[in-house]
Amino acid sequence: MWDEQGLVAAYVLDGDGGGRAVGFPEIDAWAPDRGVLWVHLHRGQLSRQWLTEKSGLEPLVAEALLAEETRPRSVVIGKGLLVILRGVNLNPGADPEDMVSLRVWLEEKRIISVRMRRLMAVQDLRDGLATGHGPTGPGDFVAEIATRIVERMGPVIHDLDDRTDGLEDEMLTGQGREMRHTLAEIRHQAIVLRRYLAPQRDAAARLQTEDLHWMTAQHKGRVREATDRVIRYIEDLDAIRERAGVIQDEMVNRLSEQMNRTMYHLTVVATIMLPLGFLTGLLGINVGGIPGSGSSWGFAVVCAILVGAVGVQVMLFRRLRWL
Repeated sequence: MWDEQGLVAAYVLDGDGGGRAVGFPEIDAWAPDRGVLWVHLHRGQLSRQWLTEKSGLEPLVAEALLAEETRPRSVVIGKGLLVILRGVNLNPGADPEDMVSLRVWLEEKRIISVRMRRLMAVQDLRDGLATGHGPTGPGDFVAEIATRIVERMGPVIHDLDDRTDGLEDEMLTGQGREMRHTLAEIRHQAIVLRRYLAPQRDAAARLQTEDLHWMTAQHKGRVREATDRVIRYIEDLDAIRERAGVIQDEMVNRLSEQMNRTMYHLTVVATIMLPLGFLTGLLGINVGGIPGSGSSWGFAVVCAILVGAVGVQVMLFRRLRWL
């Protein structure tokens, strides 16, 4: 029961972890005494029309739910709570750091959530309702969605950490173009993820201080646990960025050392060849009086002189510890 331009799913919660799926006719006829209503919408023309004309929300709230660009935050407006969170993008073919926004409006008897792309954490809640282990109300919903979003981040952060470990091990054997590309990708992912997790940490922390009677101490405790995990993930991302910076510096140092070693070898070769080039150039001038020009042994003598000169230079370089 969903439409890419409007309703994804809607449920009337039974208060025991289950819910009954409903459509727009039941949504429009819903009353608070019938149970908590959760409406999950896809941001589009039909959902915009319903939110602005039929939902009864304040224009400020509807505008926040439909905004093109969002930033994680939580704020009390009247008797309701506006929460905007972001989760990692685990859709097929997507980059995890391209995070997915979820906008939620919570009242005592109604929950309205809006997405732009599919978020697996929301699917977890829907699956929970189908098995009788879903949210029981708005307080339970916000605690559960915050927890699920953070849980989905864990494997992505751990994968970045493992890839960084792999690069550190690879540094022991050398580096190449592919390694530099992987390092740049890891640093980019860590930077993007941290940029969104920092405000999400602040939004989750503020949820713990909001004075709403349907947000119990138990709900706030679960949100606190999710906040602590976000803080740990931010610390992990900071550590990954620092380790990636150390790897980058080590790669630059190794490349510089390799280049210096190559230039040193070329300099030694050029130094050895310099006197040989001088001798062969001197004997190659096209004038009379060149020693040995008429001797059949002239070429062999010159070659012997050149070999002897090379031997003398090598001995001298070894004494000077240049070789």
